[in-house]
Amino acid sequence: MNLVKTSLLSLMSTSVKMLAGLVVGKAVAIVAGPSGLAAVGQFQNFVQIMLTAAKGGLDTGITKYTAEFSEDKERCVQLFSTAARLCATSCLVISLILLLAANPLSVYFLHTPNYAYIVRLFGVTICLFVLNSFLLAIINGLHQIRTYILVNIAQSVLTLLLTVSLIAWLGLDGALIALVTNQSLVLFVLLWALRGHAVIRWANFRGGFDRKDAIRLFKYSVMTTVSAIASPLTAMLVRDQVIFVLGPDAAGQWQAMWYIASVYLTVVTTSLAVYYLPKLSATHDPKALRAELKGGFMIVLPIVITSALVMYIAREWIVRILFTDAFLPMLRLFGWMLVGDVIKMASWLLSYLMLAKAMARAFIITEVIFSATFVGLAYVLLRLYGLEGVAYAYAANYMLYLACMTAVTRRFWLPARD
Repeated sequence: MNLVKTSLLSLMSTSVKMLAGLVVGKAVAIVAGPSGLAAVGQFQNFVQIMLTAAKGGLDTGITKYTAEFSEDKERCVQLFSTAARLCATSCLVISLILLLAANPLSVYFLHTPNYAYIVRLFGVTICLFVLNSFLLAIINGLHQIRTYILVNIAQSVLTLLLTVSLIAWLGLDGALIALVTNQSLVLFVLLWALRGHAVIRWANFRGGFDRKDAIRLFKYSVMTTVSAIASPLTAMLVRDQVIFVLGPDAAGQWQAMWYIASVYLTVVTTSLAVYYLPKLSATHDPKALRAELKGGFMIVLPIVITSALVMYIAREWIVRILFTDAFLPMLRLFGWMLVGDVIKMASWLLSYLMLAKAMARAFIITEVIFSATFVGLAYVLLRLYGLEGVAYAYAANYMLYLACMTAVTRRFWLPARD
């Protein structure tokens, strides 16, 4: 299955995911306004960080090495058993933290202890999410892309139904409950789809613990964890600065813009994770790598550029539909944020090469540096230009990141043509 077919199937899956996300965003905007959306955004970033920590950041490594060892059953059993033990350990630790620290976490992220039960519920369901993610990573590594995406579509439909039902029943509480439970409850759809699977069987997870596999996975764990935590942590720090300088309503407008960008780019990032990572992991010839990257640029960039132009033209309509009139001041953010999105996707096409080739040190260093530069640029430009300054910082940071990724790619993997 090529990138075009993968993208089309991903579009079907992510369209439902986006619809579910838009329903939550609209509900929060109506119930709590810009300041409420900012608070929920902070909590959502916290959820992302906890989920990454609970998974041990192992998804990418599981996908890569499953793809690499797919023809060797014994190696796969050894890999699955080792990964399962690592995931179980990290999941139990994070679950205990959520259960024991529910009150202070609720106060910090939602400014009231009344939502401590949401955090405790998250602590109970998070292990189901980890198992769901673990099994999907194996399916992806086995190149069973059709199964992977069809399961995602079914899970997305269930997520949408649960989200709509909970919001209609419980309002803002329902939106928060959906945030911490949906991705866990959909595990049962996956288990039903995998009945009788040739590889994903209980017996294949009961092998021993292999130290070498653990070290390999740990390398990916560090990379994935740094990447997955850096993004929401950066968003939290920038949002805190906006609240400090301009107030919670401005932070809510920034959160809405960030939210729109993350939603419409989901189809591209899903395609990269599903198609590119296994493909690049299995490709070692520089010419073949060059061909894969060229194909990616020729397909992905036109899609992103076209989407960005359409969104810019329809920006007022989008804001009125997705949020409320209280969010109209965010219209001034669209231009430079969309420019930043295009550059971001170009740089990510190259950064996936570092993930695929386990370039842990380079990946971690660049993630930390450019997360810090975004926070620094936002700190300065926010005070110079107001809320628009954060959009300037976003675009400028990804320009620098793209330049760095281009240099790294040329240096290590794509030398001058023969």
